Amino acid sequence: MLLTHESCLRHDTGSGHPESSERLRSVLERLNQDDFDFLDWREAPAVEREQLLRVHDARYIDAVLDSIPADGLSALDTDTWVSPDSGNAALHAAGAVCAAVDAVMAGETRRAFCAVRPPGHHAEPDQAMGFCLFNNVAVAAAHARDVHHLDRIVVVDFDVHHGNGTQTMLAGDRHFLYVSSHEHPLFPGTGGATPPTVSNILNRPLPANSGPEDLRALYETELLPAIRRYGPQLVMISAGFDAPSSDPLANLNLGAADFAWLTGELVAIANRFANGAVIATLEGGYDVAALTESVAAHVHALGKDD
Repeated sequence: MLLTHESCLRHDTGSGHPESSERLRSVLERLNQDDFDFLDWREAPAVEREQLLRVHDARYIDAVLDSIPADGLSALDTDTWVSPDSGNAALHAAGAVCAAVDAVMAGETRRAFCAVRPPGHHAEPDQAMGFCLFNNVAVAAAHARDVHHLDRIVVVDFDVHHGNGTQTMLAGDRHFLYVSSHEHPLFPGTGGATPPTVSNILNRPLPANSGPEDLRALYETELLPAIRRYGPQLVMISAGFDAPSSDPLANLNLGAADFAWLTGELVAIANRFANGAVIATLEGGYDVAALTESVAAHVHALGKDD
C-alpha cells in the first residue's frame, strides 16, 4: 500500500531549498511505473488533533498552523520554511502514517509506504526543526499504542541524521524501542551512543565515510539481534535516503542495494513476530536521483512477498 496526498507536493520551501517538492514528485513518478503495479494507492487523510496531542504540545500545534502565510514564505527557523499549503501538507503527512497503522491493523495490507513531506523525525514536542513540522512517525506510533493497544512497537530510523524528536517522544515509554543508525557528528548534533541507562533507545552512530560493510556489520552484530529480542508487534521505519555519497547534506557511502538489504531484514523480523506488519514513512534524501533509486529499492523490498 502507498499513501500520499497532493498537498505534500504543494508544500513550498523556497528556491534552492534541499527539501523541495521535486523530491516527492520524482518518487511518485517512479512508484507509478509498471514494476510497482502491486501498490494500492490511497489518499492520505488529515491527522486529527487528538492524534497530534499524544506527542505534541497544544500550543505548539496552534503556533505551527497559525504561522502558515496567506501567500509567500515564512520561516519557523533558519532551515524550516512554510508556504500557504504547508499546513495541509503537514496534517496529511502525519495522517498518512496513522492511516497506514489503521490499514495494517485491520488486515487490509501487511506493509505500507507513506510518500509524504514535510518529513518529521526532527520535530520536537514543542519545536519545528530540520525541515520538520509534526513528527509523523511518533504521532503514528502513539496512535498504534493507544488505539490498537500494541505493547511492542519498534521504530527503526536509518536516515543519515539522528531523529532527535522521535527519541524525545519515545524515550522512557515501555511500548517502544527506538533504533537509530546515523552519521555522527552531524546535524542535529544528538545521537551519540546511548548509555545503558536508557533502556528503550538504541543509538549507534557511524563515522563519516562509512560504507556498506560498516552498515551491515552494525546491524548484523547488534541492531537486528536487539530488535529480534524485543519481538515487535509492529515495525515502523523512518525511511531517510540521505546516506548515498552523492547526497549534499551528509558524508556516508551507501546505495540503493543497502537500503534494499536492510528493508528485507526488517521485513523478515516482521514476518516472524508481527504478521509481516511494516510501515515506512519518507524522511530525508536530497539528491533526487539517488533518493528515487533508493526509494524504489526500499518499496520493492517491502512488497517482495506481500
